[in-house]
Amino acid sequence: MHKKSLSSLAVIGAVIGSTLLLAGCPTTLSQPTVRYSSYSRQTVNYGDAKAVETVTNEFGSTDLQMIAEKMIGSLLEDPLLANRPTMTLSVVRNKTSEYIDTKAIMNSIQTALVKSRKVRFTRSADEMQAGVDELQRQNQSGLYKTQGKAKMGNMTAAKYSLEGEIVSIVKQNANTKDVFYKMTLKMYDVEEGTIEWQDEKEIRKTSTR
Repeated sequence: MHKKSLSSLAVIGAVIGSTLLLAGCPTTLSQPTVRYSSYSRQTVNYGDAKAVETVTNEFGSTDLQMIAEKMIGSLLEDPLLANRPTMTLSVVRNKTSEYIDTKAIMNSIQTALVKSRKVRFTRSADEMQAGVDELQRQNQSGLYKTQGKAKMGNMTAAKYSLEGEIVSIVKQNANTKDVFYKMTLKMYDVEEGTIEWQDEKEIRKTSTR
């Protein structure tokens, strides 16, 4: 056999051996690293999305997660969800001096409740137009056969509505800044207008120079 053939067989054998060795050992996948083009020296590393964020004492991802987790846990323990009621998301008023995406908080709460299978959500007010447009497209465009079309007037109404507000109090001097946040969430009976559930989450963040 030629030396070149022997060399090739040796390489193939080494590869197979390495593959079998790796297959028998557990592998640990690290977080990916993203590097920009050669024109930039910036490197971006993926981190733990649940890690505590302490870049500033302004409202951040950790605050969002803490509020959502508190409200989700409280709602799931409430007996009102025993019969899998219908619910819709209403407005959450931002009464702080910061820009806070309150819809992101409510989306996190909604996602967990939907996955729990204890609540059915109907379209919110800002999502309704898309539903109306689709119904009209199916029923008025003349493009669809009758069988299988979504019928007008069959939407399910929400029994309860989730709404609330987030406020903040900021105190600071030359060396210290203290920020207090409070998120209050209420569940209203749409027909009766009564509050059937309510909870709140308080967060205090202090930074020093």
